[in-house]
Amino acid sequence: MSGTEQKSKIKTHAINLYYGAFHALGDITMDVPECTITAIIGPSGCGKSSLLRLFNRMNDLIPNAKVEGEAYLDDVSIYGPSADVVTLRQRVGMVFQKPNVFPMSIYENIVLSPKRHGIKRKIELDEIVEQSLMQVALWDDLKNSLKKPGLSLSSGEQQRLCIARALAVKPEVILMDESCSALDPESTMKIEELMLELAKKYTIIIVTHNMEQAMRVSDISAFMMIEEDKTGRLVEYSSTRQMFTHPKDKRTEDYITGRFG
Repeated sequence: MSGTEQKSKIKTHAINLYYGAFHALGDITMDVPECTITAIIGPSGCGKSSLLRLFNRMNDLIPNAKVEGEAYLDDVSIYGPSADVVTLRQRVGMVFQKPNVFPMSIYENIVLSPKRHGIKRKIELDEIVEQSLMQVALWDDLKNSLKKPGLSLSSGEQQRLCIARALAVKPEVILMDESCSALDPESTMKIEELMLELAKKYTIIIVTHNMEQAMRVSDISAFMMIEEDKTGRLVEYSSTRQMFTHPKDKRTEDYITGRFG
């Protein structure tokens, strides 16, 4: 795993998220170093996925969602008046819980976004497909079957194809929302190995319910809880090693040892 002395890639300061009158996230302040894996953990409904979606403004797609506070990518405001959401989502890619492979060929799944960003030459698109599939260790298996439907792949291969699709537009940050929860143990292991390899070049933030996974792959962990006011808040944010061996907050200890949640 990467060290944690790198410059910050993403920062938030006292950021709040509302869905209409509902206060979903309260006063979240965190600093995500470049080329690390950060795991967001906590009980169901505490706002883990909402926090993840703040980083590429996916919450904008939800009616009546409102963000207050500050969030930065490379010290540039994510929510500032000059922020370009299309560019942001190119730089901050997302992989969802269930593989969302499009009903088209493996090749077309990967080149769809590069085409939208103006890349038209077949030689360039071919190179993007090869590089993206090589990064997720699928090129050797799929190079002779790129015209096959993406949906013909196994669940684990589909999820790696989704990661390849995210990599095709050369992001800097990859968000993964419980991306292994629907996979068998062998496929999960492959995705975890992939995360560790990708973290050499990319900043990765994952949401996971799997404490063992957080311990295996992450450099930093963020523990969230719903407080009495029903708002999701960040209870503890530290190196994963420290959190899982010497948590600062009794609630963190209770959660990671299985006493609640």
